Amino acid sequence: MHEAMPESQSITRAVQLWLLAAAAMIFLTLMVGGATRLTESGLSIVEWQPVSGVLPPMSESAWQNAFKDYQAIPQYRELNRGMSLDAFKIIYWWEWGHRMLARLTGTVFLLPFLYFIWRGAIPPPLRRRLWLIFAGGAFLGAVGWWMVSSGLSGSRVSVSQYRLAFHLTLACAIYAAILWTAQQMTPEAGEAPPLRLRLGALALAALVLLQIYLGALVAGTNAGLAYNTWPLIDGAFVPSPQHLWFLSPAWRNLFENVLTVQFDHRMLAYAIWLLVMMHLGDAWRLDRELRGALILAVAVTLQAGLGIVTLVNQAPLPLAFAHQVMAILVLTVAVLHAERLWHRTEVRMPHVAAKELRA
Repeated sequence: MHEAMPESQSITRAVQLWLLAAAAMIFLTLMVGGATRLTESGLSIVEWQPVSGVLPPMSESAWQNAFKDYQAIPQYRELNRGMSLDAFKIIYWWEWGHRMLARLTGTVFLLPFLYFIWRGAIPPPLRRRLWLIFAGGAFLGAVGWWMVSSGLSGSRVSVSQYRLAFHLTLACAIYAAILWTAQQMTPEAGEAPPLRLRLGALALAALVLLQIYLGALVAGTNAGLAYNTWPLIDGAFVPSPQHLWFLSPAWRNLFENVLTVQFDHRMLAYAIWLLVMMHLGDAWRLDRELRGALILAVAVTLQAGLGIVTLVNQAPLPLAFAHQVMAILVLTVAVLHAERLWHRTEVRMPHVAAKELRA
């Protein structure tokens, strides 16, 4: 017979499972958000109603009113004029589902958090971090509406790529923070790996997050629909400066010049692939965390190949969606690998005499 798990360990395990459930909810929300973006559904709900917006239209007249509101924005007039009510319902459900998942994720995080605080299961350092993560999630909701509002007036038919990239990157950073925190609750005793290996893993996780930001700029500018050749772009491996930097001031090219946006995304992809192979070589030579480094190298290679296939096929929806989902999987692997290298020692949670999470 198996021995019963001590109460302190069972509480620690419960906290960890709660965090992993919250991370899974964010992952699902990111997937639905990516589909919402790819199907041009994000502007279908033109109001932000955190409470009353939980309910979708419940009658035919309510659907007609929601559709009438959508017909007043530039996206309908410029891209979807003549759309049927049934077609509108499809894009509405995508956006409504994305918003509902975001609300549900907040609930999945907050209610167990309050329960664990009440039980005294979370020590102050961890409690402060988790409140900060929750605050980041609440801020993310406001950023989401800030993003949507950028496409509701003026001449835009989609959201601002600046706001889209910030929204996605913040969501991914919150996801990474929860993953890191949950992983820390499974301490791995042993000698700390060399600093170079640890720094390399941390740098790769940060670069993957930066690459997601650049990918959001590609999506926000529809840069994946242009320059659909590889390995050349605009007829060369490195396009001419006149084409890369023609906007003024020069910094605008990084966010608005379709060629520069796609070129930056490509170049960082090459850099990440080279660095992850160097990191794998270090892990092999030092015989430390080789499995994690190998999984990360395979994931990055698959993502790079998927990106190339998506590009040369002019980003069809299934490939573009797969590329976005794979990006989150790569981030997941990179964060878990980096955390395993950075935290190897066992400590204790004073409130429940369990293993404490380092602050």
